[in-house]
Formats: sequence, C-alpha cells, structure tokens
Amino acid sequence: MDRIVVVRRHGGPEALELERVEARRPGPGMARVIHRAVGLNFIDTYHRSGLYPLPLPTGLGSEAAGIVESVGPGVTEIAPGDRVAYAGGPPGAYADARVIAADRLVRLPDSIDFETAAAMMLKGMTVEYLVRRTFAVRSGMTVLWHAAAGGVGLIACQWLAHLGVTVIGTVGSDAKAELARAHGCTHTIVYTREDFASRVRELTDGTGVPVVYDSVGRETFMASLDCLAPRGTLVEFGNASGKPPPFDVQLLATKGSLYLTRPTLMTYTASRADLLASAGALFDMVGKGVVRVDVRQRFPLAEVADAHRALESRATIGSSVLLP
Repeated sequence: MDRIVVVRRHGGPEALELERVEARRPGPGMARVIHRAVGLNFIDTYHRSGLYPLPLPTGLGSEAAGIVESVGPGVTEIAPGDRVAYAGGPPGAYADARVIAADRLVRLPDSIDFETAAAMMLKGMTVEYLVRRTFAVRSGMTVLWHAAAGGVGLIACQWLAHLGVTVIGTVGSDAKAELARAHGCTHTIVYTREDFASRVRELTDGTGVPVVYDSVGRETFMASLDCLAPRGTLVEFGNASGKPPPFDVQLLATKGSLYLTRPTLMTYTASRADLLASAGALFDMVGKGVVRVDVRQRFPLAEVADAHRALESRATIGSSVLLP
C-alpha cells in the first residue's frame, strides 16, 4: 500500500487528506519511483485552495526525488535502480511512490542527495529559464527580485551573482535580508517598512531596472511597473499574495513602453530536450558550487497540513521538503 495526499474539496490546509491506496504498476512508457523526498512549493497551495483550480479529486505536488523501482514496456530513458528526480507535469508528488511518464525523469548526479534534488528541481529550473530564456540577463545589469529569501529567490541570487548581475531583493524581515545577502543579493529592501519602488529608483540613480522578477503578485504588481526602466520587462511567475488586479494595457505605454509576461516552467520544459538542457544547466551550477540549496524545513508526509500552514504564513526560509 502507498500513502498519497488527496484534495477532494478546495479549501485551507484542512482539505489535505492522507489516504492509502494499492501500489500501481507502470504501463507502457511509464516508471514507478519510490520517493525519498518531495518538494514543497507555493503553487501547491494554489492547487489546494482553488486559486489555480484542478479537477477534483486531485493529488498535489510537482517535484520529488527517489529511486526507480520498475519500468513499463518501451522505456529506454531510465532503468530500475536509477536515482532520479522530476519537476512539473500533473500534480501527484505528495506520496510514498508514484507512477510517472519516464520521459519526465532525469538521472541525478551522484553528488546530489535526494533532499537537495527534491528541493531544487522546480525552483532551480524555474530560475534557469527565467534568467537565461524569459529575459536573458547579462553581466553588469541590475535586476529586482521579489521574495529574495524564498526557495526560488536564494537560488536566483546565487546564480545571478555568478553571472555578474547586481541583485536588488525584497524580503519580509531583517533576518531574511541577511540570508539573501549571504546568498549573493547585493541590496535588500524590507518591504514591510520601505517603499520598494522608491528605493529601487534611489539605488539605480533614477533609471530603474531592465527587469523585475515577481512571484508575489497582487501586493507588488503595480509598484513593480514603477521600478522598470523604459522598455523594461515585468516577469510575473507567481501569485503568493493573490492574482494581480485587471489593468488597462495602455499603462504599459505611459510607463515607458513596458513588456509584461507570465511564463511557466511547463512551457519551457515541454520537450525532453528542453527538460534535459534545463536540468543539466542546474546540475552544472550545483556541481560547481555556484548554487547551494538550503533545505531549512522538513515535514513528515503525514504533517503536510502543517507544511502548508508554514508556507502560507511566510514562516519558511529557503526550501522545504516532505519526507515519506
């Protein structure tokens, strides 16, 4: 029997139910993975609450790491016994084990442990596509990154610092500011007591930044536009505070011919070639020691509701994992 987390009705953390089900066998093109660690991400709370509604009942979780137990007919990408990780695809990672399409699995280098892998795949590949493909940053640029002390933010600060980019990061407390700076963030803004748009203008001598990376959403959206230089790009890749309000697109013209995009990891890793390239770039950064992944919180699978409460209260720092 396998334990899985199921959502049968949208709602708060209390909507998460732990159930036991018969273990599935992999069919053609599929593989069964025994999870050693499961990644926790803010998007999981959107799926649970219904902000990003899924057909119910549904599983949750988009990334995990473990060992391939068995494979179905026609699988050539991986083999039983392989250490693997995955991110993206249909939710369902909150489980002891999972049957998943084999072509969405990537082999883990021996140097990367399961907790690190589960905590970094979605976040790290998100950083990869954001800074290399959505908006290709270059050495000498200055960027604004919201939630710089979060799991994605800490990876981004390290990656961008390695590229020679000056990072201005917003954070929620002095402790988080210290953590972000320790991971390569050049300037930190505690948004609970500072006007971040005004501070960004001060730090850039009034010119603004060419790109803002925003996973916060409603609370930061309008002020983020005010941080951009003419023809700058606002990259909205999350809604931690809720969806941004509707707005008149003419505002993009009046604020300097700005660009707005809402990318997703699923789009940027849709093909196996793109998936392997993104994961490979991440493994390279981790292998070189450029990126360190801080797993700060660990929750047993049975305590998944507490994990969601911690995420939504912004009590977490760095990355969090569930342990089956």
